[in-house]
Amino acid sequence: MLQIRKSDARGRAEHGWLSSRHTFSFAHYHDPRYMGFGPLRVINEDRVQPGEGFGTHGHRDMEIISYVLDGALEHKDSMGTGSVLHYGDVQRMSAGSGVTHSEFNGSRSAPVHFMQIWVIPERNGIEPSYEEKHFSPEDKRGRLRLIASPDAADGALKIHQDARLYASILDGSDRVEYALADGRGAYVQVARGTLEVNGVALSAGDAVQIRDESLLVFANAQDAEFLLFDLSLQGWH
Repeated sequence: MLQIRKSDARGRAEHGWLSSRHTFSFAHYHDPRYMGFGPLRVINEDRVQPGEGFGTHGHRDMEIISYVLDGALEHKDSMGTGSVLHYGDVQRMSAGSGVTHSEFNGSRSAPVHFMQIWVIPERNGIEPSYEEKHFSPEDKRGRLRLIASPDAADGALKIHQDARLYASILDGSDRVEYALADGRGAYVQVARGTLEVNGVALSAGDAVQIRDESLLVFANAQDAEFLLFDLSLQGWH
């Protein structure tokens, strides 16, 4: 079963310095139909104006992943980590027992465009930690590149949940298949371009929630970049 989430149906936040689209209920946007999917709790697509950003604030008991699409994202946190991320860079911060951080546009002239993702961890109170890695376009072109998983396989970031996150860039005749095991669901978020997932046409900003399917087929893409979440749904409503 495929449930489509169109780009223009997402929650919106317009603050001048920030333009954000919320896939699931977040901050002032609340819709009981969209509270998350399994352990996947937040996908926010953010565009932040030059020199602006999110000042220091706290989190706990959440796996927070940032996927940079364009521009420069400057990160600082209470663990002493500081870095500037660009396209292809992915960061994972395990808030665990508590952490504070800030996220700013690291440029004074160009916006930054990124996805912020929250995944509920397998347990509360883990030790806070930070990790970042770079995945080039070549790493993702014509294939599903694992970028986060509980076992950090294939050079992926480590997350504390039975969830696997893939990134891909497809175009033209590219075709990718993905087998989905029993008891698992998938969520596909399109960042750029267009493609079909099991024959369903999606454009930039669109998403599809998938249950009770054993095979996913990604095809008929035009300059598409997307994220695929493979999620255990056991114990989740």
